[in-house]
Amino acid sequence: MANRPIRKWRCGNFEVAVWLNSKEKNGFKTEFKTVSLTRNYKKRDENIWRSEQINFRRLDIPKVEILLHKIKEDLFMNVSNEEGGETNE
Repeated sequence: MANRPIRKWRCGNFEVAVWLNSKEKNGFKTEFKTVSLTRNYKKRDENIWRSEQINFRRLDIPKVEILLHKIKEDLFMNVSNEEGGETNE
């Protein structure tokens, strides 16, 4: 039986999945969840779909969320004026 995600969401070419994992340590089985973030894309000069994937543990998610929020603020609040090269600060 193949390992399948327990939950999955898609938005455009991005997909996030939650996986249930298990590990045995000192004779005890422990279950934990991980998350995979996948971006699907097609190169312009090729007719082949490709994907990039990164995996996170539960405690990584708040850190990634903070970083994404910071870069979103920077990209959308400090937009360069295309005509004059000025920034909206």
